[in-house]
Amino acid sequence: MNPQANLVFIISLLLGTTITISSNHWIMAWTGLEINTLAILPLISKSHHPRAIEAATKYFLTQSAASALVLFSSMTNAWHTGQWDITQLTHPTSSLILTSAIAMKLGLVPFHFWFPEVLQGSPLTTGLLLSTIMKLPPIALLYMASHSLNPTLLTTLAILSTALGGWMGLNQTQIRKVLAFSSISHLGWMAIIIVYNPKLTLLNFYLYAMMTATIFLTLNTIKVLKLSTLMTAWTKIPSLNAMLLLTLLSLAGLPPLTGFLPKWLIIQELTKQDMAPAATLISLLSLLSLFFYLRLAYCTTITLPPHTTNHMKQWRTNKSTSIMIAILTTMSVMLLPISPMILTIV
Repeated sequence: MNPQANLVFIISLLLGTTITISSNHWIMAWTGLEINTLAILPLISKSHHPRAIEAATKYFLTQSAASALVLFSSMTNAWHTGQWDITQLTHPTSSLILTSAIAMKLGLVPFHFWFPEVLQGSPLTTGLLLSTIMKLPPIALLYMASHSLNPTLLTTLAILSTALGGWMGLNQTQIRKVLAFSSISHLGWMAIIIVYNPKLTLLNFYLYAMMTATIFLTLNTIKVLKLSTLMTAWTKIPSLNAMLLLTLLSLAGLPPLTGFLPKWLIIQELTKQDMAPAATLISLLSLLSLFFYLRLAYCTTITLPPHTTNHMKQWRTNKSTSIMIAILTTMSVMLLPISPMILTIV
């Protein structure tokens, strides 16, 4: 792709995200979402492979349907209350339609079918954008309207997302699909707490985005897309593979690592809200996703193929990407001890 065109699309992405996050009016928020959708489509389909074109088409259809629902819910609310303000979404039907629209935008169950397919058809860098920055505007809208959402509906969606995200990721051999189901599972954790403590949702999203960015950038550096190639990739940059192991375990939420922080705080908050059964259920369901993270971690570092590989060690890597991966990996693994400071910032 032409570098100038690429720059225009990236700037449009940032612009659309900024407009949605900073808007108070539903029409402005909708405009930002539309700019985002239109900017990411060329980035998905830039390889001209039939699968990439299919992914772009699926993405366009689901996102345009979700945008139409966002507009419909805000118009219904304005019809009944005379308010176009995002924080004044008081009509129950509008709230219900908005929750469905945002669930479709994010890829929450039962609107999750498009996400693994789109991620599988996209390049790794576009997959990184789809998993992180494209999730921010819908989550920001949920955050602003969190006080008027239906807790029962969100809890149901969250538990279903965690269950299906873990369950459907078990049998995958394509790493991008595994990361898509991982994203669906993490979104379940964010959705369950948004009504009770919206700031925890944002904290969970920031940490999830950081760990996912680390994994995508690492995979992009070692040029790996399947589990079978991941097994032989340890000879390229052995130290990076070792750090990928730790980042995967952090994303799984194992205790001494950063990923444990949001899960711990969410379980604590759910228990305070007398939702101990929901907290127990979502914790048990996250064990499903722990299995496929361990499978990835096992393939990354513990499996040695029986024959010597032909991969040469990379003696020249992209310096700026390497520095970024180093910083993100350190943060993905070592933020738990400073969690009190993080909580005071959030």
